[in-house]
Amino acid sequence: MVCKGFPSDVISIISNISGCLPLISSTVCVNNCLASKYRTITGACNNRNHPVWGASDTAFARWLPAQYEDGISEPKGWNPSFLYNNFYLPPVREVTKQIIHASNKAFPEDSLYSHIIIEWGQYIDHDIAFTPQSINKLPLLSGVDCKSTCENQNPCFPIKLPSASSTHGGCIPFYRSSAVCGTGNQGVLFGNNLAAVPQEQINSLTSFIDASTVYGSTEAIQQKLKNLSSEEGLLQVNLKYSDHGREYLPFVPNTPSPCIQHSALGNTERIECFFAGESRSNEVITLAAMHTLWVREHNRLAKALKKINPQWSAETIYQEARKIVGALHQIISIRDYFPKILGPTAFDQYIGTYKGYDENINPSISNIFSTAAFRFGHATVPPIVHRLDSEYKELSKYQSLPLNEVFFRPWRIIKEGGLDLLFRGLLGRSAKLQTHSDMVNEELTEKLLVLSINGSMDLASLNLQRGRDHGLPGYNDWREFCGLLRLKTPTDMAKAISDQNLIKKIIDLYGHLDNIDVWLGGLAEDFLPEARTGPLFACLIGKQIKALREGDWFWYENTPIFTKNQRAELAKHSLSRVICDNTGLTHVPVDAFLMSTFPSDFVSCDILPGINLQAWKEPFENGLSCGLPRKIQNGDFVFCSETVVIYSCNYGYVLEGQEELSCQGTQWSSQPPFCSDINECDNRQEPPCHSSATCKNTLGSFQCLCADPYVLAEDQRTCTSAKATSQSDKAKEEAKTFAKATFPLDKVAEFGTISNNV
Repeated sequence: MVCKGFPSDVISIISNISGCLPLISSTVCVNNCLASKYRTITGACNNRNHPVWGASDTAFARWLPAQYEDGISEPKGWNPSFLYNNFYLPPVREVTKQIIHASNKAFPEDSLYSHIIIEWGQYIDHDIAFTPQSINKLPLLSGVDCKSTCENQNPCFPIKLPSASSTHGGCIPFYRSSAVCGTGNQGVLFGNNLAAVPQEQINSLTSFIDASTVYGSTEAIQQKLKNLSSEEGLLQVNLKYSDHGREYLPFVPNTPSPCIQHSALGNTERIECFFAGESRSNEVITLAAMHTLWVREHNRLAKALKKINPQWSAETIYQEARKIVGALHQIISIRDYFPKILGPTAFDQYIGTYKGYDENINPSISNIFSTAAFRFGHATVPPIVHRLDSEYKELSKYQSLPLNEVFFRPWRIIKEGGLDLLFRGLLGRSAKLQTHSDMVNEELTEKLLVLSINGSMDLASLNLQRGRDHGLPGYNDWREFCGLLRLKTPTDMAKAISDQNLIKKIIDLYGHLDNIDVWLGGLAEDFLPEARTGPLFACLIGKQIKALREGDWFWYENTPIFTKNQRAELAKHSLSRVICDNTGLTHVPVDAFLMSTFPSDFVSCDILPGINLQAWKEPFENGLSCGLPRKIQNGDFVFCSETVVIYSCNYGYVLEGQEELSCQGTQWSSQPPFCSDINECDNRQEPPCHSSATCKNTLGSFQCLCADPYVLAEDQRTCTSAKATSQSDKAKEEAKTFAKATFPLDKVAEFGTISNNV
């Protein structure tokens, strides 16, 4: 949505008041020799004809028109008297209780796949999609608090409970996803008077499988993650703790953070939240372990590349290591993960073999994929996180834990044995097998932790409510979209769902088959042969992944991206090899995702193939006739070829002088440029600080300052009255502070919810 007729400062003011998020509708693409060599961190300019396709802070793609009760923004279930095919929609909590909820006791284990396949699904989901929830400015003005109200009043869409016995009273708090500015009921504010535009939601991450979990999706986050003092292109690591000599993730910049502390430590020692390229890395300790694994892999590759190519600058090494890590994410996903989820027949039908880059394919993540289809994984999460010893047996010292004991507790990694025991648990124990009678375990439906909200939450109900919030069409509409039979009778339904008892429960709740929520319908379908999804989710996931592959110029199989020898080396690598190279494990399964028995199904890391980085060695034996170009402060250069370099500045600085230098004879074509600090405080169109605060420029950044007795609010931009806070208020403020530290300003979601991911 392009907001015409308003200057950017006015758009910024309106969006702050309304709680919507401005859409990135255009961008300027550079045309230097690096443009087709390395991705931008925001994903912009991947497609030169459509530069915002797949970029961060752009709207989710709509494969079918949105369905809202008022046609504009009110989600299904907003109006209690609204009928669908002469039936009321069931409250989502009732759907969870009667159909989805499963006991933790004797949950069915997946005989084919290990727990790590679940972790990879969540991790990759966090690489490609995140929906910010409302930044909640209107409620602050109107007095509505989504944590305490049970009324449907934007941005609150609370989940009604059958009784008031919950810790939340009569409802579970629910914040609607932030709308794209100019869509939904905010259209009038942005001058859309002629035609109502249905509400759209924004993806704050790059859509591409590009390891943004490691590097971030904004320039600001990328800058914070880099080790700028290193000549080897390294990422920041924890300077206080290590894992038997191996690195941990750094802590978040702003402390104290809201992560749960070890009660035995008291106030003597705090273990803060980890800081990663994606803000949800602390949700569970197994996810934090996966993030840590890939930061270690980047640094391992970077150090090796520096030895092979000592002439490379730190920025060149960083970009080349980032490029390899991104390719490995793609390979592990397309070769090892998705065929197991979709099954071989559906994989061949919807994804198939790579035919090359297609500039006409939009790789943007679709709303249906992010909000429903790829959430199938919630039904495969085991209720227990296992921690195993070197013989893959239960530890007596650090016992296995229920999920609710590993939410937002990074201290359990640092103080309880590090990564090795967690990865043994992921490799040596099975995923949960989803069945018709055992969908989502009670650790997620009854004990889910969301740091910004007191009390336990229900992930299944959150998923259903989120689908309604986003205006997703119903189950039958999506079956028709995929060319599947539209179900009109219980007999039709039996062709998709073999469990007659489940069919009866669904019909009793929804009344009409067209009323069924798409996430429930997709989960309920029988699996395809050798798959972990039914026909509908296989179609939706397959179509999305094919678009991500074919619509990505930087996909590793696209011939200009890597040489033939480099692609051959990348293909040798595996998730098991990455684990070998970056943990203390000495024996692993050949395929990490397959359920394996120790020791018979495990192999020595010594015989597992990996990348030979000699394929990345550049022929600089004789050196340049001009010598290496001169380094610059607060910036660096990257070689486009043996005779051409491109200079760039760190975030917060601007380049002054010639960007591109070429070696001509024995001299460079001009003097190197230099980097000047950007004075953000001079930006009148988009002021970095609210008018209530004073802006102070700092090198590479800025500060917002308040005069006594005022203090900065949670957005770190606005001054507010200082007041004493209770412990509970302090915890909420800390959660907001962490959200501010990990999201761009004015794009802050409620930190800590896992309702927007797999």
